[in-house]
Amino acid sequence: MTSSFADLGVPSILSAPLAERGITVPTPIQAATLPDSLAGRDVLGRGRTGSGKTYAFLLPLVVRLTAGGRAVQRGRAPRALILAPTRELARQIEESLSPLASVAGLSTLTIFGGVGQNPQVRALQAGVDVLVATPGRLEDLIGQGYADLRSVQVTVLDEADHMSDLGFLPAVKRLLDRTPREGQRLLFSATLDGGVDVIAKRYLRNPVTHHADSAQSPISSMDHHVLHISHDDRLPVLADLGSAPGRTVMFTRTKHGAKKLAKQLNAAGVTAVELHGNLGQNARVRNLESFQSGSASTLVATDIAARGIHVDDVALVIHADPPVEHKAYLHRSGRTARAGASGTVVTLMTDDQVRDVRALTRAAGVKPTVTRAHPQHPVLNELAPGDRVLVAGGLQTAAPVEQQGRGSSGGGRRRGAPASSGSGRSQGGSGRSQGGGAGRGQGGGSGRSQGGGAGRAQGGGSGRGQSTGSGRGAGARSGARQGGSVVAFSSSSGGRSSGR
Repeated sequence: MTSSFADLGVPSILSAPLAERGITVPTPIQAATLPDSLAGRDVLGRGRTGSGKTYAFLLPLVVRLTAGGRAVQRGRAPRALILAPTRELARQIEESLSPLASVAGLSTLTIFGGVGQNPQVRALQAGVDVLVATPGRLEDLIGQGYADLRSVQVTVLDEADHMSDLGFLPAVKRLLDRTPREGQRLLFSATLDGGVDVIAKRYLRNPVTHHADSAQSPISSMDHHVLHISHDDRLPVLADLGSAPGRTVMFTRTKHGAKKLAKQLNAAGVTAVELHGNLGQNARVRNLESFQSGSASTLVATDIAARGIHVDDVALVIHADPPVEHKAYLHRSGRTARAGASGTVVTLMTDDQVRDVRALTRAAGVKPTVTRAHPQHPVLNELAPGDRVLVAGGLQTAAPVEQQGRGSSGGGRRRGAPASSGSGRSQGGSGRSQGGGAGRGQGGGSGRSQGGGAGRAQGGGSGRGQSTGSGRGAGARSGARQGGSVVAFSSSSGGRSSGR
């Protein structure tokens, strides 16, 4: 087994920025492709989501450009081009590239739509070595005469299977046609299907194909579950899973569905943000940063986030709406179990979705555990163990939440609302009774209580702190939201760590 990047031919100058990010041993896809890509060969590489494909193409790109000297190509003409399907993926490629380019003396620029083009135009005119771009904005700038691809020495197509879809394929072909035929081309993807083969045959010269793992490998380190629920139980089940410790990604089919679900989760006390194509760029960046920092525990997204959203320690992915086809299932699920970690994938299934979900999981090579579930079913705590934490109003400042409990002697789960509201379900022995408090409280037994032991208290500071008892301290979540009450409640089984 290769022990270091140096053994593969990576210059020592690039070892330091890799080591600073905890990258010291090549992953299988890196070990398989780097000898050929560093030698200048065209490479077609398949590796599972989270396998390290980004550095597999960034390292040879940087090495090739520095071998030709450090002079910046002036005026509209980058020396290397990386095409990515989404703005988020383009930004994250730039984040990985930046430390490598810095030590190599290379300039970089990332361009995408949804923001003003003038800063991008000025940067292009000043000269750039490496251009990271989404196809639409790059074509716009070329059409206006602000960009020229005739000097590109290395072209990278990331998420090549997605870029080969009909929606992208015409633009991708037009852009590749503008790059020099003699340049090096690197295509990387989690799957290599017919669309990728079309691009490979037309644009790659004698490519070396590397399969670092099987097409089904993303499922190997994940536990797959299907929860057969009624339609009315969908939101309570999602709220329960989303209020468990750590980070959760929930996928919906539509942009409207993502927006609606995020709003419902916040109303239920789950700190959630949305990510979809209807958001402006600033909102997309802000929401993703909230999720990455931990101030939001749940990201509700459309399939846009299944491509290239790299967030560490996501242990739970939920298909709130089952995807249409199995490749989307694999890409969505790939937000967890990254870089050797394990993860859990949950698909919600209603009666009218049984046939479709069975066909979907079969095509994905998955044999999930199927459970007919409801909001109080113990399987929820098995899938997402640990204390549930609810914040009044989610990420919005709201009135305090009354005591919440899941008592051992009570009959169900009750989530509180302000006591001053005057109506609702109040504490009762084993059932629910109308009374003074608007929230649902649990009588008797052990349960969730405001303050004291298991709670998470709201306060200043940043980072995550431990409260007196078993809950997570609230000064946590980067000062998550001042003024909103936070409640933790204990579950009966082992905890899922907050770093999930």
